[in-house]
Amino acid sequence: MTEPSTGAGKGRTGGGRRRPDGRKRASQPEQVVPRQPATGISEDRALDLLSRGTLEVEGRLMVASNATLYCTVRDDGCEASCVYKPVAGERPLWDFPNGTLAGREVAAYAVSRAAGWDVVPPTVLRDGPFGPGMCQLWIESDPEVDIIALSRRADHAALRQMAVFDAVVNNADRKIGHLLPDGRGHLYGCDHGVCFAEEYKLRTVLWQWRGRRLPERAVEALRTLAAALGGDGLGTELSGLLTADEVDATRRRVELLLEHRVHPYPPEGWPAMPWPPL
Repeated sequence: MTEPSTGAGKGRTGGGRRRPDGRKRASQPEQVVPRQPATGISEDRALDLLSRGTLEVEGRLMVASNATLYCTVRDDGCEASCVYKPVAGERPLWDFPNGTLAGREVAAYAVSRAAGWDVVPPTVLRDGPFGPGMCQLWIESDPEVDIIALSRRADHAALRQMAVFDAVVNNADRKIGHLLPDGRGHLYGCDHGVCFAEEYKLRTVLWQWRGRRLPERAVEALRTLAAALGGDGLGTELSGLLTADEVDATRRRVELLLEHRVHPYPPEGWPAMPWPPL
């Protein structure tokens, strides 16, 4: 594993989560809002619905590099919108093994939930109309929020929390279009298929805190993650989604962040920003 530069990649999963109407989005409140899915159903119910419900494909998001299908999922009188990314629709990448992107999306959700960050919408692996794939709850992004302006803020607690999450999962593709302010004050992110590489591949638009000391809230979340990764819970869950070396690399990134307690610097010899950034 190449260690991140703490001061002491090439992902191509698509251009973000927007409905085809292309509506614009102004700034977010500074506080971190607790988990409250914008769909009106609990997270556990969402996971059950995504896992067991019947998927009906409504259309395809054409801005995505990989097959990304907009669906309705229904079960026992409950329904919600979701995104389904079949493994069969993944494009081969030189730096990520074929057929692994869906599992990485689920692993990102597992890390987000274990840390209490709630950055990633409920996400599961399941079979679907085009075979096994990732299924994720659709988050309707607030059209009143200017996500370009949001991405540049340095005073936004939830955005900073996302930057720490990205450092943990080694996100190689944090674009502006992957930011999903949900209209209730919560900030989600999407498209985490190119995360968890062993080598340091952090590529993000969120470098405004580089070298700055981590907030105490982030340190506490990292301690929680370190404990979860060292036990049978999260570590075991990730081992079913990632290679053993990738799980070990994730542990090491958490340890490094706790050791130095600063936001990482951009990698050397690797593009620091995804392209295009939006």
